[in-house]
Amino acid sequence: MAKGGGGRRTSEETRERLLAAATATLREDGYAGASARAIATRAEANSALVFYHFGGVDQLLLAALDRSSAERLAMYRELTARARTFEQLVEAATEIYRTDLERGYMAEFTELVAAAVSKPELRPEIRDRAEPWIAFIESEWNRVLGGSALGRMLPAREVAYGAITFYLGVNLFSVLDEDHSRTEAVFELAQVLSPRAKLITLRLPAWGRRDDAVGWPTDDEDEAEDV
Repeated sequence: MAKGGGGRRTSEETRERLLAAATATLREDGYAGASARAIATRAEANSALVFYHFGGVDQLLLAALDRSSAERLAMYRELTARARTFEQLVEAATEIYRTDLERGYMAEFTELVAAAVSKPELRPEIRDRAEPWIAFIESEWNRVLGGSALGRMLPAREVAYGAITFYLGVNLFSVLDEDHSRTEAVFELAQVLSPRAKLITLRLPAWGRRDDAVGWPTDDEDEAEDV
């Protein structure tokens, strides 16, 4: 137990303070600044508690990433669920990018990815944590564009890989693009182009069924016309 405020904290309260401190430290000071001492100082706790509760600094940082990732997935599933067209999906992606940038989510994830370059033991941990996001993007792409010409040209899994790659690249580029104008220009271009892609984003009708959007006849209607 750690003392603080008007009394002693519970074990759960200490864990929560350490998680919050780890998140803030990673976002503001980066992986290099996220030592046990720095995190514990921010949490007003003994640095030994980092190892007691989590087993080490990396385990604590991964636990903090898990918590923020769960929060983000819940928030963004609600956001993208409203998308019914490619244009709306692009708008949702733009909002996700801006939210992650403004709230520090992007820095949190990419700092750990960068750390994995020199720490191979982190790589499978980060890779596993990217999978729910790949599955999320894949699912939303299929929901909105599955069955369309665009959906068939661009398989959902590969689109998800591309989105994650772009996400990581944007964070690195933001170091140079301090006012974010160049990155914003990419999303503005996508928003301009997406309404013009309506023809290839229409769902293609199944054979033998009528699609009211394009007026394709059913088999019965074909037979009636022949008679």
